[in-house]
Amino acid sequence: MKDRGSVLVVGDIHMPFEEPGYLDFCRGIYTRCKCTKVILIGDMVDNHAISYHEHDPDGWSPADEMKEVDKHLKPWFKAFPEVFLTRGRHDALVDRKGKTVGLPRRCFKSYRDIWNLPKSWVDGFSFEFDGVRYQHGDGYSGDLAHIKAAYNNRQSTVIGHIHHLAATAYIANEKDCVLAMAVGCGIHKRSYAFAYGKDFKKKPIVSAGVVTDKGKYCQVFKMDL
Repeated sequence: MKDRGSVLVVGDIHMPFEEPGYLDFCRGIYTRCKCTKVILIGDMVDNHAISYHEHDPDGWSPADEMKEVDKHLKPWFKAFPEVFLTRGRHDALVDRKGKTVGLPRRCFKSYRDIWNLPKSWVDGFSFEFDGVRYQHGDGYSGDLAHIKAAYNNRQSTVIGHIHHLAATAYIANEKDCVLAMAVGCGIHKRSYAFAYGKDFKKKPIVSAGVVTDKGKYCQVFKMDL
């Protein structure tokens, strides 16, 4: 079977507040599209209990939330033994909180040690494969965020970050044609961690993306809820 260089791009999961069945959905897309690479586009964990949002007083404590994340991570480790993980703002909350209170970096575990990531899971702030840049999308907002990111990078770009945005676009000039994709998210919008969005007019789209033919084409797949 010819390798089409297909890449599965998993949306923001925000464990342990992900949509039930999202892992099975992503695994199905991986098989259906004959993907050979998996990218988690950021905000793998939510860290609600230590976030800068208002906390639900009836929710998990920071320690209990982390224990719950550990449970949710195990099936992901099993389903996808090799992953490239881009880190988002929620993933960085431990470091951000440390800076807020003035603690140096040596006081904290590394991100991968906190979550016991397998050695075959590579974490970073962005990755590039077949000319396509994969990044979380910090700093972008609005319905054209994926297009803005591709323009700024001057290359094909895939982002997450914006929960209501699941879209693709192609941008061409006399020199070349690049793709832009926002992959939506994997969150369970009725979780207490997302209570802040209950009055938002634009609701999260639970979905994932695939880049095929070694960076030439892209598609978003929406999960039926």
